[in-house]
Amino acid sequence: MDVFRVMTELRARYEEEGRYLPKETGLDLIQSTAQDGGGISARCRDVQVEDLWGLSTFFGYSTQTFVLAVNLLDRFLALMRVQPKHLSCVGLSCLHLAAQRGAPAAAGAAALSSRRELIRIGQRRFTASDLHRMEKIVAEKLHFTASAVTPLTFLHLYHQAVLGQTPSRRDTLSLEKLEAQLKACLCRMSFSKAKPSVLALALLRHEIQAVQSEDMLEMTYHMQRHLKIADAELQAWGERVERCLGDYASPRCSRPDHRKLLWVVSRRTALHLQKSKSCCPPDLPTIPEGWDPGHSEDSEDVSSGEESLSSSLDGDGGYFPLHLRRRC
Repeated sequence: MDVFRVMTELRARYEEEGRYLPKETGLDLIQSTAQDGGGISARCRDVQVEDLWGLSTFFGYSTQTFVLAVNLLDRFLALMRVQPKHLSCVGLSCLHLAAQRGAPAAAGAAALSSRRELIRIGQRRFTASDLHRMEKIVAEKLHFTASAVTPLTFLHLYHQAVLGQTPSRRDTLSLEKLEAQLKACLCRMSFSKAKPSVLALALLRHEIQAVQSEDMLEMTYHMQRHLKIADAELQAWGERVERCLGDYASPRCSRPDHRKLLWVVSRRTALHLQKSKSCCPPDLPTIPEGWDPGHSEDSEDVSSGEESLSSSLDGDGGYFPLHLRRRC
């Protein structure tokens, strides 16, 4: 796609982005809810998004699937009054909807996981039927049919435009790094209020300033003028992006591990899984003799190969590895 077509596409997506923004009044209500106030608080939402990030990583879903799932979750929470006990079901339904409809089929793409598999890996207490009903509710309330305009939409277009003008800088500006930075920002609810076009441009400019490229920075100014994004608005979100990524890079912050998770189970459990009809990872390794005298032979663990990771997320029984939950 040449630069002219990219700029035309940018303008078209810019005109559409307002349709996919969460209601600001709903977001304000969530942010004003106390952690133990009986409703969905910002912290509850952030933990749920971190959980979705972990599940997306586990199943090999694309960044597009994760970002779309977060967009659906924020829009639904800002529209409907959700009880905390139902949050995990809403979150998982958004992820399955995004994986099912939002990510285009591609060679080598991760296979769509079944609802039962998502529930089993996520250690949820609801059923596949419950999840299916929740998906229908979310899709109906949000009028969701295929996809949405998200910050990732603009990030990809901005990246194409910049490299179209500066092809020699292809190795300097990593799209994979930009996507990872976007994920980190989306784990904070404050960024749910940002316009996708502004958040993506703030992320791109932050990275370009880090690599000190004047020609690429000039291209960002051109795109800003093309979309008529105000300097004050871009600067305000740029400062928030800088603070977020600074906190995220801090050694005090426990960041998600993007490596594939490995199942480590006992010999007895491995034999049981091999005989079961449910889908399970092939060739599950068994725990060797003398693994740990403090664990019984029936104990199960989800591990990155370095540490024990199983932990409770909330009172609803959702479990996922500690290293997949950021604590800043």
